[in-house]
Amino acid sequence: MAENTETMQANTSEETVVATSPVDGISFDRYAIFETGGKQYQAIEGKTIAIEKLDGVAGDTVEFKDILFRKLGEGKIQIGQPHVEGSIKAKIIKHDKEKKVTVFKFKRRKKARVKTGHRQPLTVIRIETIQ
Repeated sequence: MAENTETMQANTSEETVVATSPVDGISFDRYAIFETGGKQYQAIEGKTIAIEKLDGVAGDTVEFKDILFRKLGEGKIQIGQPHVEGSIKAKIIKHDKEKKVTVFKFKRRKKARVKTGHRQPLTVIRIETIQ
């Protein structure tokens, strides 16, 4: 029984940890909320996020100008009406697909069944600078 406990502890230590606080090495003093693909995302310098698919190849630099909110430090915030001046620069890491969504259509007593799936394409980016 002691062997199982040691194995479980070893497995949990190998998991990847996502930075969620200043203790993990990412400072939340500077961040921004930007819009792309009809959705809003939080940009923190050094953070990696998955967004709607963008044109470009891995290694390209992209720039987002639709900034809705920006925090520049202690007590310094800017709220756009609708956008704030400035830009966010990010680097494309890779193109990928989300988890598969199963779509099942069924009509009772008609022997009508259709099962399809969909995987939304996405782009993984790393935020470099918030200006």
